[in-house]
Amino acid sequence: MNTSLSLALALGLLTAPVTLAQAQSIEITSAPERTAVPGNPEWFSGTVFVAPAFGPEMAGVSAGEVTFLPGARTAWHTHPAGQRLLITAGTGWVQERGQPKREVRAGDVVWFPAGVEHWHGAAVGTPMTHFAVQENVDGSAVTWGTLVTDEEYED
Repeated sequence: MNTSLSLALALGLLTAPVTLAQAQSIEITSAPERTAVPGNPEWFSGTVFVAPAFGPEMAGVSAGEVTFLPGARTAWHTHPAGQRLLITAGTGWVQERGQPKREVRAGDVVWFPAGVEHWHGAAVGTPMTHFAVQENVDGSAVTWGTLVTDEEYED
């Protein structure tokens, strides 16, 4: 047993013996284990694939890798604690309700404040992939609204 772990046990900081393997271990989930599933058609227009970044071990936060094929997008939605997007591939659009849509590219990071209604997705003619991270509030990370119409998307 290492010195730090022995000291913690001696001081009563740990209530049960812990092996070094239990105290210091990492977990790797390989890409094939993070199987992407089609996006729910109530929440997405077009072809979208969603792969969770992690499971229930981080109950207060949800995150996923989302790939939008050209023209695909989310519905209008809000997040109770905001949302952060990291664009990892392609070119896409983001739009806050009542504002012009804005272009995003690989490497860009987007912050949507809590309660701000918005949508995001791929631009015309190009796919876009992003990681989306959002905190859960009272068990929910998102409130979905109506699908973005073709007119709203093309405007």
